[in-house]
Amino acid sequence: MSSFAAVMQRSDVAPAARDEPLLAVRDVSINFGGIVALDRVSFNLRKGHILGLIGPNGAGKTTLFNCLTRLYTPSSGIIEFEGRSILAQSADRIPALGIARTFQNLALFRSMSVFDNVRVGGHSRSRSDFFSDALRLPWVRNEEKALEQTAWGLVDYLQLRSVAGRRVSDLPFGTQKRVELARALAARPRLLLLDEPAAGLNHNEVGELADLIRRIRDERDITVLLVEHHMNMVMSISDHVVALDMGRKIAEGPPAELRKDANVIRAYLGTSAQ
Repeated sequence: MSSFAAVMQRSDVAPAARDEPLLAVRDVSINFGGIVALDRVSFNLRKGHILGLIGPNGAGKTTLFNCLTRLYTPSSGIIEFEGRSILAQSADRIPALGIARTFQNLALFRSMSVFDNVRVGGHSRSRSDFFSDALRLPWVRNEEKALEQTAWGLVDYLQLRSVAGRRVSDLPFGTQKRVELARALAARPRLLLLDEPAAGLNHNEVGELADLIRRIRDERDITVLLVEHHMNMVMSISDHVVALDMGRKIAEGPPAELRKDANVIRAYLGTSAQ
């Protein structure tokens, strides 16, 4: 049995949650010149679920994330969050709607401290403006205190207190990953998009990350959309899995079904499933 097939035999799926979709993706397509990056991709993500989005390199996973966060505009299709289209929204408005993300390549402020990076994440929900900040109005001061309390709470939640004052650039890669996750959580999202969070982590760190993602879902009532190549982690924590290949959805269902799906195995191995 191949290593991929062996991993696909393992599954520890969390209990099903509420039935109403938090995120609905309908026939989303996007072209870059003559290249079709996504071809009529559709799926639902239900509240309280962890959905794993898998596929080989170039399948369209990160492109879809960029559509969800409005960095890209689909050529056609519908994307609805909590029953409303987000396609008319600009990218800077997406965090305020309740959607936050991490990036495959870390997008931290490397010269800033851990605490300041986390605190920045909360500013997407801030009501302040230039004049209010300049006048230091009472409600601005109260909002800043609330942001600091939230940031410290997340620093503790992700066990970053001992490095809170250190520059991000001086920290190990795995710790930087936790800082980026804390910054995303500071925006108080209802939907968290994780783009290859296990990339570059060692075996023990991947196991700790899987436990952490489950805790975030369960303890903070956050729905998770996870793009990841680490198949063992995806299959162990996802309630539902969508597989892409060459921009198309080739399979969808519980991990127990996708682990033996011939199209999924073929996409990864380039051969027919046995």
